[in-house]
Amino acid sequence: MSAPSQPLSDDPAELTSHRPLVKRYSGVVRLTHWLNAVFLVGMVASGLQIYNAYPHFGPRGNVYPLPNPLDGSPTPEWSRLGGWLAGGLNWHFLLAWPFVITGLVYLGFLVLSGQWKTLVFRPGDIGPAMRMQLYYLHLPKDHPPQGKHNALQKGAYTFIVALGVISALSGFAIYKPVQLAWLTTLFGGYELARYWHFVSVWLFVGFTLLHVTLVLLVDPASLRGMITGWYRGRFPSHD
Repeated sequence: MSAPSQPLSDDPAELTSHRPLVKRYSGVVRLTHWLNAVFLVGMVASGLQIYNAYPHFGPRGNVYPLPNPLDGSPTPEWSRLGGWLAGGLNWHFLLAWPFVITGLVYLGFLVLSGQWKTLVFRPGDIGPAMRMQLYYLHLPKDHPPQGKHNALQKGAYTFIVALGVISALSGFAIYKPVQLAWLTTLFGGYELARYWHFVSVWLFVGFTLLHVTLVLLVDPASLRGMITGWYRGRFPSHD
């Protein structure tokens, strides 16, 4: 009777080298992903330049008591793009349309290819998402089973798409408050639309920082995959 087979090595790097190399991310996904990352940085920087012209929310002389850590505080010059108000506005409007268009191309590709099914958060994902969150808090020792995306990732991706819609719509409500009066009213008026736009942008930034951190800590192979399209990592490339 033959002896049971043993692992080739306990070295994680050697184990990774024996995993299959698979095509995971299409060119459309990779291109729109990186373009939107660049556009987002430019839009945040130019948005800070615009915000700096009036670092409050509410009419002059009647500042709304809304949570705002930056209230009345100018942001550092290195974090702004445009140099002054008009320059910030020009950069913001220049980048806004490419940002929206690449976002629509990405969503359109997901719908046409059927890949949206692996990203949408469903009620059945609530339990697995809670277990994954506990794992990130180091409560259970073993990583819960998952496919290409775990339930917590699905929730984050679904949330970020909804946040992108809110960010774009609130931006249009600020840009055309007369022509799109119905949209501006929907956000509670011009000043509140401006605030929701501000909040959504910082949630975008927070999501991006958390996303990058978890990728580097949990599955760095997916970062290489998002660059080359090919993945050789610890998780399957399907759900």
